[in-house]
Amino acid sequence: MESYYYNQLDKSSQAAYHAMLTGLRAIAPAFPVPRLEPGQLSEIFLKLRLDHPEIFYAVRFTYRYYPQASSVEMVPEYLFEKSKIQEHQKAMTARIQKLTRPAMSLSDREKEQFVHDFICRNVRYDKLKKPYSHEIIGPLGQGVGVCQGIAKTVKVLCDALGIWCMVALSEANPEQGVKYRHAWNIVKLDGAYYHLDATFDNTLGKAGPIRYDYFNLNDEKLLRDHEPLLYPAPACTTGDRFYYREKKLSFTKLEDVEKRAAQAIRKKQPLIFHWRGGPLTRNAISELTTALETAARRKELHPRIGLNWPQAVFQVSFVSQTPEQELTEEQANEGETL
Repeated sequence: MESYYYNQLDKSSQAAYHAMLTGLRAIAPAFPVPRLEPGQLSEIFLKLRLDHPEIFYAVRFTYRYYPQASSVEMVPEYLFEKSKIQEHQKAMTARIQKLTRPAMSLSDREKEQFVHDFICRNVRYDKLKKPYSHEIIGPLGQGVGVCQGIAKTVKVLCDALGIWCMVALSEANPEQGVKYRHAWNIVKLDGAYYHLDATFDNTLGKAGPIRYDYFNLNDEKLLRDHEPLLYPAPACTTGDRFYYREKKLSFTKLEDVEKRAAQAIRKKQPLIFHWRGGPLTRNAISELTTALETAARRKELHPRIGLNWPQAVFQVSFVSQTPEQELTEEQANEGETL
């Protein structure tokens, strides 16, 4: 698959990238790399690992150089001994092949959801942030991961399924309560690009149905609760593949909300929907709550509402007892904030 970040580099940086990739694939203890500024080398190393999630075993590096030399000797820090790395490589390859085999005949859109749902069903957010949770070996081998490990896993699975995919990265913003950099994916479907944040959906759906609040967002919607990109990425300009719109669960009228709530009650299921009937003001939330209460009251039930306010997505369950708190604002970015 295309190495997105490699293609954005100048020729000298591409040469360093290629030298690093060759040495890391060989699991060499040290190897020469064209001499660049230390900050450039660190940035290339990061971009290489975003392009190549299969390089899960190299996490940091130091280097040695002589003043007049045109190259430096790069000394990677590996998570494991060489024999153990090779053992893990075989296990990861087999795991990826086994996971993706049932999805090979699906459409690209179905493959994307297959990967997303695998993350949401099988990966737990690692609040302890172990080193392997930042790499594919965490989600694929241990069932745990942080955003970067999850995004890399989405990419490696999409690569295996033939879907164009890259890892997007935003900077931390401590002043706004964002403690760490955050990683997610951009995918391409039918020539258009979309944001896919499986980590945010994973944390929202950890105690209930799979959520799709961050499934094929455009730039405008994503930036409601994500920091700007650290590195440029393809523009995501259309929202026509947003999950709730595709599934006809994106409403503009209160009567549609009430009608779908009644259907959910009859089926004894929760209702998850997106609101696009205007700004989500206090008054709008009150009107939506009233519509849900009206539907529930007919069956002597009460709505328990979770709200992802930035994305205007509601999750509603219908219960027999009056909930202590009728509406709770949900936090999608668990583990990434202060």
